[in-house]
This record gives sequence, C-alpha cells and structure tokens, in this order.
Amino acid sequence: MLRTVFMGTPDFALPSLEVVVARTALALVVTQPDKPAGRGRKLHAPPVKTRAIELGVEVVQPAGSITKEVGSRLVELAPDVIIVVAFGKFLGRKVLGTPRFGCINVHASLLPRHRGADPIAWAILRGDTVTGVTVQQMVPEMDAGDVLARASTPIEPDETAGELAERLSTMGAELVEKMITGLEEGTLAAEPQDHGAATLAPPLCKRDGAIDWSAPAQKVHDHVRAMNPWPVAYTLCDRGRLRVLRTRVVETEVVAGEPGEVVQADKHGVHVACGEGVLELVEAQREGKSVARATELVFGRLLCCGERFCDSFEGDGGRQG
Repeated sequence: MLRTVFMGTPDFALPSLEVVVARTALALVVTQPDKPAGRGRKLHAPPVKTRAIELGVEVVQPAGSITKEVGSRLVELAPDVIIVVAFGKFLGRKVLGTPRFGCINVHASLLPRHRGADPIAWAILRGDTVTGVTVQQMVPEMDAGDVLARASTPIEPDETAGELAERLSTMGAELVEKMITGLEEGTLAAEPQDHGAATLAPPLCKRDGAIDWSAPAQKVHDHVRAMNPWPVAYTLCDRGRLRVLRTRVVETEVVAGEPGEVVQADKHGVHVACGEGVLELVEAQREGKSVARATELVFGRLLCCGERFCDSFEGDGGRQG
C-alpha cells in the first residue's frame, strides 16, 4: 500500500481525500490555516482539516513556506507520493522532490487550458462549452507538469461555477483512484503538455463581480454564472448594490432600452437590456435583504421598470482583473 501525504483545503478536495484514505496509508494532511469568516470574524477551519480530524489523521497548517515549516516532517515520513488537490500554496523544489513518485496534482481544467487558481470560473467566463479535470505531475512552473490522466465533461448552459465544481470534484476523485492503481501497478504514463496552447486563470477578487451591461447578454450571463458562489456578480444603481446570482438569456430581436436599463419588471420576469440582447434576472439580492427570486423583488418594490444599472459609482473603481 502506498504511503501518502495529502495537501488540500476546500470542499472541492474532500472526495479525493476520501479516496486517498481508503486506498493508501495516509500519514499526514497539510492544509491552509484557519481563517476568519462571517459577521463575527470567528476563525473557521478549512473543510479538509475538519474531515481529516474526523478521520484521525495528523494535520499541519503552515502559515508560510511549506519547505521551511513542513519540509523536515515530509523527509521523516518518506511518503511514496504527495497528492495535491486545491491546496492554494506553491511547493518548492525540495518538497516536489521528496516523495518517491513526486507530487501529483488534481487540477480542475483540461490542461494546458486555464492554468492557475480559478480554472472553473475562467472556463465559464471564456465561454467554454467543455471542461474537465487533469491529473498532472507537479513541477516548479505553475500547472505545467506532464499529464498523467484526464477526463472531460460538457458545461451546461446555465450551470454556475459552484455547481460545476461539485461535478468536477467527483471526477477528480475518480481520477485519483485510477492514478493510485497506476502507481501501484507501474502502468502510469506521462504525456507532456503543449505549452504553446496554455491559457491563464488568475485569482478572482471581489471587484471582478461588477457586471458590464455594455457586453452581449450571453457574455453577461456567463459572467454571472462564473461569479457564483464567489465573489458573486453585482451591479449598482441609485438604491445601492444589487447582487445577481442567476440569470437567463432572453430570446428576442428587439432591445427597447439602453445597456443596464430594466426594460421589464412584473410577474412575468425582470429583463435588463445589454449591449446586445436582453438578460432576465432570476435570483438577486438587495443589500441587507435575503436572496430572492427577481419577481419577488418587484413585488416588494425593490426593483422597478426603468431602473438603471451600472458597474461602478464615481470613485468606486469598477472591475479589476
């Protein structure tokens, strides 16, 4: 049985962790430090830490350099392989070279497309219709290692980044199981990436949620999907910020309004004009209110026809990234 170390942090990594626990001798889990969250800013443990403690596995949470804080422990454990899933930190050359089979990463895209921290959101932002999961041998360059396994899946037209992440996390766990079998049997084959075809998926920030209504309706729809569940798409108006969680492209040839103008707000729906086409708001949230169907906001007089949306107030700064 392979001796392993697992590195991961969010919910996305949990299905893979379960496979590693079931199929290998898991010696250590490395995850990010606890972080403040919520109105009280209380410290919350990462999901991987919580599950590892339940499983009775030793957990370490380095705040800085992995090599300095965990390197000697990894040498002591002498793992056959380190399995990395959405860990969120770079690994130095010494760590990468410690295990017999090196470090193997589960990445939520079809590499070399979307190398970086937010591949799922960027796949949707760029209008991809297909994505997947890649298992790669880790090297010092970001997401540039040889491909050991991959699996693809269509992206549904209205699927959010959060919904897609759930599916990809399960696919990733299935690939981890195949990878473990391949290591045990010596049948794992490596395929170099086409580095010339690489695209980047940099980290998102809160201001990336700002909606640009001058864009075509389909592009705005993809933006809203990509920002859900974080940082969440938003738009601004005289009544403050409106968070937009779900939308639908309206099939119409006539746009009777300026980009960002609410051209319909009644029991049949809330429609907003875009640079090209019209977008229906399905779920939204006014500041200080709960998430609601857009039509419920109309009935509560929190949305009205003729309202004008924009991506920033003067001095707000608009989108970044």
